[in-house]
Amino acid sequence: MTILSHPSTKIAIVRARWHADIVDQCVNAFVAQWSKLGGNAADVEIFDVPGALEIPLHAQTLAKTGRYSAILGTAFVVDGGIYRHDFVAGTVLDGMMRVQLDTDVPVLSAVLTPHNFQESEPLIAFFRDHFVVKGEEAANACAQILDARAKLALVNA
Repeated sequence: MTILSHPSTKIAIVRARWHADIVDQCVNAFVAQWSKLGGNAADVEIFDVPGALEIPLHAQTLAKTGRYSAILGTAFVVDGGIYRHDFVAGTVLDGMMRVQLDTDVPVLSAVLTPHNFQESEPLIAFFRDHFVVKGEEAANACAQILDARAKLALVNA
């Protein structure tokens, strides 16, 4: 039995619902890749939040339960012309980093900010495909960090 298939290995995904058609590609790809790696898709629980700014607090609440081995936050933060989207993404990432440092639960990010985004079908299709890749990468990173943390636990035992 690997750490991925261990009954106590549970993963939480916190996904923002803005641009859900794009963000959901990451979630679906994560779950599919997690299964390919030997994890159990039923052990991946998905939580919805309205937008990216809500991800860190939700991740913190989930991490504090002690139920999850790792948490993935995913969102697509675009320039809406009202405020700087890079500040939003940076704030979210800072919060996610703080959660993992404060709780010792790995918090992975698939919070992405494009330089240019237009509501056109070619760009939407590009980012849907891109979020598939990011979901697969996040599952791989999740497996790797859980393995690394399991090795650290042995060192500290």
